[in-house]
Amino acid sequence: MIQTTTDFAAHVEKIQAADDYRAPIAFGLARVDRGQLDPNKILQASFPVVNWQENLGSAAIFFDALKQAGIEFDNQSSELVTRINNDFIKHAMTAFAPFTADASGDKHRNVQLISTLAAFQRQDKFAIDDYKLVFLFEDAAPQSVEAVYLKLYALSHGKAELRGVNLNGAFGQLHNCAWAGNKPIELDWLRNNEIELKLSGNYPEITMVDKFPRFLSHVIPADNTRILETSKVRFGAQLAPGTTVMPGASYINFNAGTQGAVMVEGRISSSAIVGAGSDVGGGASILGVLSGTDGKPVSIGENTLLGANSCTGTAIGDGCIIDAGVTILPGTKITLSEKAVTDISAANPNKQVSTLMRGVDFTGVNGVHFRQDSMTGKIIAMRSTREVKLNEDLH
Repeated sequence: MIQTTTDFAAHVEKIQAADDYRAPIAFGLARVDRGQLDPNKILQASFPVVNWQENLGSAAIFFDALKQAGIEFDNQSSELVTRINNDFIKHAMTAFAPFTADASGDKHRNVQLISTLAAFQRQDKFAIDDYKLVFLFEDAAPQSVEAVYLKLYALSHGKAELRGVNLNGAFGQLHNCAWAGNKPIELDWLRNNEIELKLSGNYPEITMVDKFPRFLSHVIPADNTRILETSKVRFGAQLAPGTTVMPGASYINFNAGTQGAVMVEGRISSSAIVGAGSDVGGGASILGVLSGTDGKPVSIGENTLLGANSCTGTAIGDGCIIDAGVTILPGTKITLSEKAVTDISAANPNKQVSTLMRGVDFTGVNGVHFRQDSMTGKIIAMRSTREVKLNEDLH
Protein backbone atom coordinates (compact mmCIF):
# COMPACT_ATOMS: atom_id res chain seq x y z
CA MET A 1 0.00 0.00 0.00
CA ILE A 2 1.22 3.49 -0.89
CA GLN A 3 -0.04 5.67 1.94
CA THR A 4 2.67 8.26 2.52
CA THR A 5 4.98 10.40 0.42
CA THR A 6 7.84 8.22 1.66
CA ASP A 7 6.06 5.15 0.30
CA PHE A 8 5.55 7.00 -2.99
CA ALA A 9 9.23 7.94 -3.27
CA ALA A 10 10.29 4.34 -2.59
CA HIS A 11 7.82 3.06 -5.19
CA VAL A 12 9.10 5.49 -7.82
CA GLU A 13 12.72 4.56 -7.07
CA LYS A 14 11.90 0.88 -7.51
CA ILE A 15 10.23 1.49 -10.88
CA GLN A 16 13.11 3.60 -12.13
CA ALA A 17 15.64 0.97 -11.09
CA ALA A 18 13.95 -1.75 -13.19
CA ASP A 19 15.82 -2.93 -16.28
CA ASP A 20 12.92 -2.18 -18.61
CA TYR A 21 12.39 1.40 -17.41
CA ARG A 22 13.46 4.28 -19.62
CA ALA A 23 13.17 7.88 -18.46
CA PRO A 24 11.48 10.17 -20.98
CA ILE A 25 12.45 13.73 -21.86
CA ALA A 26 8.75 14.55 -22.16
CA PHE A 27 5.41 12.90 -21.56
CA GLY A 28 1.72 13.62 -21.28
CA LEU A 29 -1.78 12.21 -21.53
CA ALA A 30 -3.83 13.54 -24.42
CA ARG A 31 -7.40 13.48 -25.56
CA VAL A 32 -7.41 12.84 -29.32
CA ASP A 33 -9.83 13.84 -32.04
CA ARG A 34 -10.26 11.05 -34.58
CA GLY A 35 -11.24 11.21 -38.22
CA GLN A 36 -14.95 11.13 -38.94
CA LEU A 37 -14.45 8.64 -41.80
CA ASP A 38 -11.29 6.94 -40.55
CA PRO A 39 -11.25 6.60 -36.74
CA ASN A 40 -7.63 5.43 -36.90
CA LYS A 41 -6.62 8.84 -38.24
CA ILE A 42 -5.69 11.22 -35.40
CA LEU A 43 -6.55 14.79 -36.35
CA GLN A 44 -5.61 16.57 -33.10
CA ALA A 45 -4.21 15.83 -29.64
CA SER A 46 -5.05 18.00 -26.63
CA PHE A 47 -2.68 17.82 -23.64
CA PRO A 48 -4.07 19.40 -20.45
CA VAL A 49 -0.71 18.80 -18.72
CA VAL A 50 2.63 18.96 -20.52
CA ASN A 51 5.73 17.52 -18.86
CA TRP A 52 9.03 18.54 -20.44
CA GLN A 53 12.21 17.42 -18.64
CA GLU A 54 10.30 17.43 -15.36
CA ASN A 55 7.99 15.36 -13.10
CA LEU A 56 9.87 12.11 -13.67
CA GLY A 57 8.17 10.59 -10.64
CA SER A 58 4.83 10.87 -12.43
CA ALA A 59 6.42 9.43 -15.57
CA ALA A 60 7.49 6.36 -13.60
CA ILE A 61 3.98 5.96 -12.16
CA PHE A 62 2.42 6.14 -15.62
CA PHE A 63 4.95 3.64 -16.97
CA ASP A 64 4.23 1.19 -14.16
CA ALA A 65 0.46 1.69 -14.44
CA LEU A 66 0.67 0.64 -18.10
CA LYS A 67 2.42 -2.59 -17.08
CA GLN A 68 0.03 -3.28 -14.21
CA ALA A 69 -2.93 -2.72 -16.55
CA GLY A 70 -1.63 -5.37 -18.96
CA ILE A 71 -1.04 -2.92 -21.83
CA GLU A 72 1.73 -4.11 -24.11
CA PHE A 73 4.11 -1.44 -25.40
CA ASP A 74 7.60 -0.96 -26.80
CA ASN A 75 9.69 1.79 -25.25
CA GLN A 76 12.85 1.21 -27.28
CA SER A 77 12.16 3.73 -30.07
CA SER A 78 12.37 7.51 -29.79
CA GLU A 79 8.70 7.83 -28.82
CA LEU A 80 5.87 5.78 -27.39
CA VAL A 81 2.21 6.47 -28.11
CA THR A 82 -0.13 3.99 -26.46
CA ARG A 83 -3.71 3.52 -25.43
CA ILE A 84 -4.81 3.43 -21.80
CA ASN A 85 -7.59 1.48 -20.11
CA ASN A 86 -9.65 1.67 -16.94
CA ASP A 87 -7.12 -0.40 -15.01
CA PHE A 88 -4.40 2.09 -15.92
CA ILE A 89 -6.42 4.83 -14.20
CA LYS A 90 -7.01 2.62 -11.17
CA HIS A 91 -3.32 1.76 -10.72
CA ALA A 92 -2.20 5.37 -11.22
CA MET A 93 -4.76 6.56 -8.66
CA THR A 94 -3.50 3.99 -6.18
CA ALA A 95 0.08 5.20 -6.60
CA PHE A 96 -0.93 8.86 -6.29
CA ALA A 97 -2.94 8.21 -3.09
CA PRO A 98 -0.67 10.34 -0.83
CA PHE A 99 -1.41 13.39 -2.99
CA THR A 100 -5.06 13.04 -4.04
CA ALA A 101 -6.37 14.82 -0.94
CA ASP A 102 -4.33 17.93 -1.75
CA ALA A 103 -3.81 18.09 -5.48
CA SER A 104 -4.68 21.74 -5.99
CA GLY A 105 -2.59 24.32 -7.82
CA ASP A 106 0.32 23.53 -10.13
CA LYS A 107 2.27 21.25 -7.81
CA HIS A 108 0.39 18.05 -8.58
CA ARG A 109 -1.04 18.61 -12.04
CA ASN A 110 -0.56 14.98 -13.10
CA VAL A 111 -2.49 13.89 -10.01
CA GLN A 112 -5.28 16.28 -10.99
CA LEU A 113 -5.23 14.77 -14.47
CA ILE A 114 -5.69 11.19 -13.28
CA SER A 115 -8.21 12.24 -10.62
CA THR A 116 -10.31 13.97 -13.26
CA LEU A 117 -10.23 10.90 -15.50
CA ALA A 118 -11.25 8.76 -12.53
CA ALA A 119 -14.19 11.09 -11.94
CA PHE A 120 -15.18 10.81 -15.60
CA GLN A 121 -14.90 7.05 -15.25
CA ARG A 122 -17.28 6.98 -12.28
CA GLN A 123 -19.77 9.20 -14.10
CA ASP A 124 -19.42 7.24 -17.36
CA LYS A 125 -18.67 10.53 -19.13
CA PHE A 126 -15.92 9.50 -21.52
CA ALA A 127 -14.75 6.99 -24.10
CA ILE A 128 -11.46 5.49 -22.96
CA ASP A 129 -10.32 5.03 -26.57
CA ASP A 130 -10.16 8.83 -26.95
CA TYR A 131 -7.11 9.04 -24.68
CA LYS A 132 -3.46 8.36 -25.49
CA LEU A 133 -0.37 8.32 -23.29
CA VAL A 134 2.71 9.75 -25.00
CA PHE A 135 6.37 9.40 -24.00
CA LEU A 136 9.23 11.05 -25.86
CA PHE A 137 12.53 9.38 -25.05
CA GLU A 138 14.64 11.34 -27.53
CA ASP A 139 14.24 14.64 -29.34
CA ALA A 140 14.06 12.89 -32.71
CA ALA A 141 11.88 13.74 -35.68
CA PRO A 142 8.28 13.11 -34.55
CA GLN A 143 6.69 9.92 -35.83
CA SER A 144 3.07 10.61 -34.87
CA VAL A 145 0.46 13.36 -34.64
CA GLU A 146 0.53 13.02 -30.85
CA ALA A 147 4.29 13.57 -30.69
CA VAL A 148 4.05 16.66 -32.90
CA TYR A 149 1.38 18.14 -30.65
CA LEU A 150 3.36 17.43 -27.49
CA LYS A 151 6.33 19.31 -28.93
CA LEU A 152 4.16 22.22 -30.08
CA TYR A 153 2.67 22.41 -26.60
CA ALA A 154 6.15 22.48 -25.07
CA LEU A 155 7.06 25.40 -27.31
CA SER A 156 3.88 27.38 -26.73
CA HIS A 157 4.03 26.88 -22.96
CA GLY A 158 7.65 28.03 -22.91
CA LYS A 159 8.87 24.69 -21.57
CA ALA A 160 11.12 24.17 -24.60
CA GLU A 161 13.29 26.83 -26.21
CA LEU A 162 12.38 28.20 -29.60
CA ARG A 163 14.46 26.41 -32.25
CA GLY A 164 15.33 23.89 -29.54
CA VAL A 165 12.95 21.11 -30.60
CA ASN A 166 13.27 18.70 -33.52
CA LEU A 167 10.22 19.28 -35.74
CA ASN A 168 11.63 17.71 -38.89
CA GLY A 169 8.80 16.08 -40.82
CA ALA A 170 6.09 17.52 -38.56
CA PHE A 171 4.01 18.72 -41.50
CA GLY A 172 4.05 15.24 -42.97
CA GLN A 173 2.59 13.77 -39.77
CA LEU A 174 -0.33 16.19 -39.54
CA HIS A 175 -3.52 16.08 -41.60
CA ASN A 176 -5.04 18.98 -43.50
CA CYS A 177 -8.43 19.56 -41.86
CA ALA A 178 -11.36 21.91 -41.93
CA TRP A 179 -11.64 23.55 -38.52
CA ALA A 180 -14.94 24.55 -36.96
CA GLY A 181 -13.65 26.41 -33.93
CA ASN A 182 -11.45 23.87 -32.15
CA LYS A 183 -12.99 20.85 -33.89
CA PRO A 184 -11.05 19.32 -36.81
CA ILE A 185 -13.13 17.78 -39.60
CA GLU A 186 -11.96 15.54 -42.42
CA LEU A 187 -12.45 17.32 -45.74
CA ASP A 188 -13.69 14.11 -47.36
CA TRP A 189 -16.34 13.78 -44.63
CA LEU A 190 -17.56 17.29 -45.44
CA ARG A 191 -17.70 16.46 -49.15
CA ASN A 192 -19.57 13.21 -48.52
CA ASN A 193 -22.13 14.90 -46.29
CA GLU A 194 -22.35 18.31 -47.93
CA ILE A 195 -25.87 17.92 -49.35
CA GLU A 196 -27.43 16.66 -46.12
CA LEU A 197 -25.60 19.19 -43.95
CA LYS A 198 -26.63 22.14 -46.10
CA LEU A 199 -30.23 21.06 -46.63
CA SER A 200 -30.68 20.50 -42.90
CA GLY A 201 -29.04 23.79 -41.98
CA ASN A 202 -26.28 22.00 -40.05
CA TYR A 203 -23.30 22.87 -42.22
CA PRO A 204 -20.55 23.91 -39.76
CA GLU A 205 -18.97 27.34 -39.75
CA ILE A 206 -15.48 26.60 -41.04
CA THR A 207 -12.95 29.08 -39.66
CA MET A 208 -9.92 27.77 -41.58
CA VAL A 209 -8.37 24.83 -43.43
CA ASP A 210 -4.89 23.95 -42.14
CA LYS A 211 -2.75 21.28 -40.52
CA PHE A 212 -2.11 23.42 -37.44
CA PRO A 213 -4.72 24.74 -35.01
CA ARG A 214 -4.59 28.23 -33.53
CA PHE A 215 -2.57 29.14 -30.46
CA LEU A 216 -5.60 30.17 -28.40
CA SER A 217 -7.32 26.85 -29.09
CA HIS A 218 -4.74 25.14 -26.87
CA VAL A 219 -2.92 27.73 -24.77
CA ILE A 220 -4.06 30.11 -22.04
CA PRO A 221 -1.75 33.16 -22.32
CA ALA A 222 -0.29 35.18 -19.45
CA ASP A 223 -2.57 37.78 -17.89
CA ASN A 224 -0.68 40.66 -19.50
CA THR A 225 -0.52 39.10 -22.97
CA ARG A 226 -2.99 40.31 -25.59
CA ILE A 227 -3.97 38.63 -28.87
CA LEU A 228 -6.60 40.72 -30.59
CA GLU A 229 -7.44 38.23 -33.32
CA THR A 230 -7.25 34.46 -32.90
CA SER A 231 -5.99 33.79 -36.42
CA LYS A 232 -2.85 35.86 -35.84
CA VAL A 233 -0.95 33.32 -33.74
CA ARG A 234 -0.39 29.73 -34.79
CA PHE A 235 -0.09 26.87 -32.32
CA GLY A 236 3.58 26.23 -31.58
CA ALA A 237 4.38 29.93 -31.33
CA GLN A 238 5.86 31.17 -28.06
CA LEU A 239 4.71 34.47 -26.60
CA ALA A 240 6.51 35.92 -23.60
CA PRO A 241 4.31 37.68 -21.03
CA GLY A 242 3.54 41.25 -22.02
CA THR A 243 3.45 40.55 -25.75
CA THR A 244 0.69 42.33 -27.68
CA VAL A 245 -0.41 41.01 -31.07
CA MET A 246 -2.52 43.54 -32.93
CA PRO A 247 -4.95 42.70 -35.75
CA GLY A 248 -4.28 43.55 -39.38
CA ALA A 249 -0.92 42.54 -40.85
CA SER A 250 0.42 40.83 -37.72
CA TYR A 251 1.18 37.10 -37.59
CA ILE A 252 3.36 34.75 -35.51
CA ASN A 253 4.12 31.34 -36.96
CA PHE A 254 4.97 28.12 -35.10
CA ASN A 255 8.47 27.80 -33.58
CA ALA A 256 8.71 31.59 -33.57
CA GLY A 257 7.90 34.27 -31.05
CA THR A 258 9.02 36.77 -28.46
CA GLN A 259 11.41 36.77 -25.52
CA GLY A 260 9.82 39.57 -23.54
CA ALA A 261 7.17 42.27 -23.86
CA VAL A 262 6.94 43.02 -27.59
CA MET A 263 4.51 44.97 -29.77
CA VAL A 264 3.64 42.90 -32.85
CA GLU A 265 1.95 44.55 -35.80
CA GLY A 266 3.91 42.70 -38.46
CA ARG A 267 4.92 39.16 -39.41
CA ILE A 268 7.23 36.94 -37.35
CA SER A 269 7.89 33.94 -39.59
CA SER A 270 8.77 30.43 -38.48
CA SER A 271 12.00 30.23 -36.42
CA ALA A 272 12.24 34.02 -36.05
CA ILE A 273 12.72 35.42 -32.53
CA VAL A 274 12.16 38.99 -31.28
CA GLY A 275 13.85 40.31 -28.15
CA ALA A 276 12.21 42.06 -25.22
CA GLY A 277 11.10 45.66 -25.63
CA SER A 278 11.10 45.56 -29.43
CA ASP A 279 8.39 46.81 -31.80
CA VAL A 280 7.51 45.00 -35.04
CA GLY A 281 5.76 47.80 -36.89
CA GLY A 282 2.66 47.56 -39.05
CA GLY A 283 3.24 45.28 -42.03
CA ALA A 284 6.90 44.70 -41.13
CA SER A 285 8.14 41.25 -42.11
CA ILE A 286 10.78 39.08 -40.44
CA LEU A 287 11.64 36.37 -42.91
CA GLY A 288 11.62 32.68 -42.02
CA VAL A 289 14.18 30.02 -42.82
CA LEU A 290 12.61 29.25 -46.20
CA SER A 291 12.16 32.83 -47.43
CA GLY A 292 15.38 34.65 -48.14
CA THR A 293 17.48 34.00 -45.05
CA ASP A 294 19.89 31.41 -46.49
CA GLY A 295 18.36 28.90 -44.09
CA LYS A 296 19.59 30.83 -41.04
CA PRO A 297 16.87 31.78 -38.55
CA VAL A 298 16.56 35.50 -37.84
CA SER A 299 16.92 36.99 -34.37
CA ILE A 300 15.87 40.56 -33.60
CA GLY A 301 17.56 42.13 -30.57
CA GLU A 302 16.05 43.93 -27.61
CA ASN A 303 14.55 47.44 -27.80
CA THR A 304 14.68 47.41 -31.59
CA LEU A 305 12.15 49.01 -33.93
CA LEU A 306 11.21 47.52 -37.27
CA GLY A 307 9.42 50.32 -39.10
CA ALA A 308 6.16 49.85 -40.96
CA ASN A 309 6.47 47.65 -44.06
CA SER A 310 10.18 47.04 -43.49
CA CYS A 311 11.66 43.62 -44.24
CA THR A 312 14.37 41.83 -42.28
CA GLY A 313 16.15 38.68 -43.41
CA THR A 314 19.21 38.74 -41.18
CA ALA A 315 19.98 39.14 -37.49
CA ILE A 316 19.57 42.65 -36.05
CA GLY A 317 21.16 43.74 -32.78
CA ASP A 318 19.88 45.57 -29.71
CA GLY A 319 18.71 49.18 -29.82
CA CYS A 320 18.46 49.28 -33.62
CA ILE A 321 15.97 50.97 -35.95
CA ILE A 322 15.01 49.98 -39.47
CA ASP A 323 13.07 52.76 -41.13
CA ALA A 324 9.69 52.19 -42.73
CA GLY A 325 9.89 50.39 -46.06
CA VAL A 326 13.59 49.50 -45.75
CA THR A 327 14.74 45.96 -46.57
CA ILE A 328 17.79 44.45 -44.89
CA LEU A 329 18.70 41.02 -46.30
CA PRO A 330 21.96 39.11 -45.70
CA GLY A 331 23.43 40.40 -48.97
CA THR A 332 22.05 43.93 -48.89
CA LYS A 333 24.86 46.45 -49.46
CA ILE A 334 24.85 49.17 -46.81
CA THR A 335 26.88 52.38 -46.96
CA LEU A 336 28.28 54.14 -43.88
CA SER A 337 29.91 57.55 -43.58
CA GLU A 338 33.24 57.89 -41.78
CA LYS A 339 31.37 59.43 -38.84
CA ALA A 340 28.94 56.50 -38.77
CA VAL A 341 31.86 54.04 -38.73
CA THR A 342 33.45 55.90 -35.83
CA ASP A 343 30.23 56.20 -33.82
CA ILE A 344 29.09 52.58 -34.35
CA SER A 345 32.59 51.24 -33.66
CA ALA A 346 32.68 53.14 -30.37
CA ALA A 347 29.43 51.45 -29.32
CA ASN A 348 30.62 48.03 -30.57
CA PRO A 349 34.38 47.82 -29.82
CA ASN A 350 34.57 44.12 -30.64
CA LYS A 351 32.95 44.39 -34.06
CA GLN A 352 34.52 45.21 -37.41
CA VAL A 353 32.74 48.21 -38.97
CA SER A 354 33.60 49.72 -42.38
CA THR A 355 32.18 52.16 -44.92
CA LEU A 356 30.62 49.36 -46.99
CA MET A 357 29.01 46.38 -45.35
CA ARG A 358 26.42 43.73 -46.08
CA GLY A 359 23.33 43.05 -44.00
CA VAL A 360 24.83 39.86 -42.54
CA ASP A 361 27.85 41.85 -41.32
CA PHE A 362 25.64 43.63 -38.78
CA THR A 363 24.98 40.44 -36.81
CA GLY A 364 25.55 41.31 -33.17
CA VAL A 365 26.09 45.01 -33.91
CA ASN A 366 24.00 47.18 -31.60
CA GLY A 367 22.64 50.71 -31.87
CA VAL A 368 22.36 50.99 -35.66
CA HIS A 369 19.80 53.04 -37.58
CA PHE A 370 19.16 51.70 -41.10
CA ARG A 371 17.72 54.20 -43.57
CA GLN A 372 17.36 54.77 -47.29
CA ASP A 373 18.93 57.85 -48.88
CA SER A 374 16.01 59.63 -50.54
CA MET A 375 18.31 61.12 -53.19
CA THR A 376 20.34 58.07 -54.24
CA GLY A 377 18.16 55.15 -53.07
CA LYS A 378 21.14 53.59 -51.28
CA ILE A 379 20.64 51.86 -47.96
CA ILE A 380 22.72 53.65 -45.35
CA ALA A 381 23.49 53.03 -41.69
CA MET A 382 24.33 55.41 -38.87
CA ARG A 383 24.54 55.36 -35.09
CA SER A 384 21.02 55.34 -33.65
CA THR A 385 20.31 58.27 -31.35
CA ARG A 386 16.72 57.34 -30.52
CA GLU A 387 15.68 55.11 -27.63
CA VAL A 388 13.11 52.47 -28.53
CA LYS A 389 10.72 52.19 -25.62
CA LEU A 390 7.34 50.50 -25.49
CA ASN A 391 4.30 52.14 -23.92
CA GLU A 392 4.11 50.49 -20.49
CA ASP A 393 0.33 51.01 -20.36
CA LEU A 394 -0.06 48.67 -23.35
CA HIS A 395 2.11 45.84 -22.00
